[in-house]
Amino acid sequence: MLGEVTITLLQGFGKTLELFALTLLFALPLGLLICFGSMSRVKILSAIINAIIWVIRGTPLMLQLLVIYYGPGIVSHQQIGFTNSTRFLAALIAFVINYACYFAVIYRGGIQSVPVGQREAGKVLGMTNSQIFRKIVFLQVIKNIIPPISNEIITLVKDTSLARVIAVYEIIWAGETYIKHGGLIWPLFYTGVFYLVFSALLTWIFNKTEKKLAYF
Repeated sequence: MLGEVTITLLQGFGKTLELFALTLLFALPLGLLICFGSMSRVKILSAIINAIIWVIRGTPLMLQLLVIYYGPGIVSHQQIGFTNSTRFLAALIAFVINYACYFAVIYRGGIQSVPVGQREAGKVLGMTNSQIFRKIVFLQVIKNIIPPISNEIITLVKDTSLARVIAVYEIIWAGETYIKHGGLIWPLFYTGVFYLVFSALLTWIFNKTEKKLAYF
């Protein structure tokens, strides 16, 4: 029985990992673009982007999932046929937008934490703005943002379970099926082992990374 449950949960965890990996793949670079937009000297652009960040960070991710999932059909007044792929896509879009906004704020804090004097010193030495960013600012920003970024990424591992509210099959869903069909609750608790092991692995990786950047 344990082997059967493990295989089933591994299948669900595979979908969890897929959502996790794709969210990071798109949210990390998108967050950087949003960060630069929020710091833009064009006031209208920065005001709009900061307003979007405020809304996304101020509302629950579950609400955003439901809006993105049901929104297109409501706006177009058409019945949309939902499939496993469209459900997953809706979940991915919601997660990417949500986490990109959080990453943007972290990026902005990391960039602003680098003393202005260091940039001015780079200009005195005749360096261009791109050279100053690559050789002076970038690595310090990476060091400063690793702790908050790691917290958000570990939170993302657990937040993927919210995808089940729009019927995306993931590990919690897989564990819950044993309650409905077999009256067994222990597989649901067993899912926690997967989260704990994966979170521990990520924590170890981030701790190693922080130590390597400690010389800055």
